[in-house]
Amino acid sequence: MRHTSGIRTAFVVLFGLWMGEAQECGRPQMTNRIVGGYSASEGAWPWQVDIQTDRDGHVCGGTIISENWVLSAAHCFPNPNDIYPYIIYAGRQQLNGWNPDETSHRISRVVVPLGYTDPQLGQDIALVELATPVRWSDRIQPICLPYANVEFNSDMRCMITGWGDIRDGVALQGVGALQEVQLPIIDSKTCQDMFLINPTENIDIGNDMMCAGFQQGGKDSCQGDSGGPLVCQVSDGSWVQAGIVSFGLGCAKPNRPGVYAKVSSFINFIQNHVGGVQLKSASSHIWADRVMVLIRTLVLLVLVQLLR
Repeated sequence: MRHTSGIRTAFVVLFGLWMGEAQECGRPQMTNRIVGGYSASEGAWPWQVDIQTDRDGHVCGGTIISENWVLSAAHCFPNPNDIYPYIIYAGRQQLNGWNPDETSHRISRVVVPLGYTDPQLGQDIALVELATPVRWSDRIQPICLPYANVEFNSDMRCMITGWGDIRDGVALQGVGALQEVQLPIIDSKTCQDMFLINPTENIDIGNDMMCAGFQQGGKDSCQGDSGGPLVCQVSDGSWVQAGIVSFGLGCAKPNRPGVYAKVSSFINFIQNHVGGVQLKSASSHIWADRVMVLIRTLVLLVLVQLLR
């Protein structure tokens, strides 16, 4: 009997550790255009949403951060008070095809930072409140957000996803499967120096911006990807949203990397309006994560003892 009890306890401990590591955010449940990218696997990016209007169809991307809120770019909503034309699709894989797992949602509110005017001047973030909440499924999951002022490094695996143009002025073809491409993070100084090479516009990389791409070009986000995510995989395997597709000079051109709103600069803004967002560090090796693992394990052990 003691041996059986010991096995049960050991199982509970291991189960508790597993539950602590399996974050509710940033982990696709299924393991099954972006310029220079590829079609994403079904269910690979379950936080991605398609933002459309009744008049124009697809206009932007976004990410699910809670049951009632989507994160996107401010420039996707030129008039934040004019919410009626918008519809948001969650669980969507194909822009022009059949999506049996998708749900559609009208929006009840759009919140942008006070003083936002233009993406090139920063603050290009929008919080979109859904009129009806999403329901979690294999195809619909939230993305993790970073702690305030977290920095993402060039050696991390980072991806952008979206249904935008596959080249300047060339829309996604056929059924329009969600596209993905892996890009390196570029530090702000290097990015600023790139824009100073043969400058055509005066671009200042602000503190609330970040860059990703290749100096030689070839791979990039493009028109229609705006508002969508730049996500990076942290050491425990989950994905954290580092950036929001904001602007660029053309698509995939040399010395013209994509510029993204830096999500870690807006965490206080997000938390002031949205409850229940899940925060994560760029590395899973922080005390807060480990404490949560321990707490969940102890709770499970207590429950087992109570149920005996």
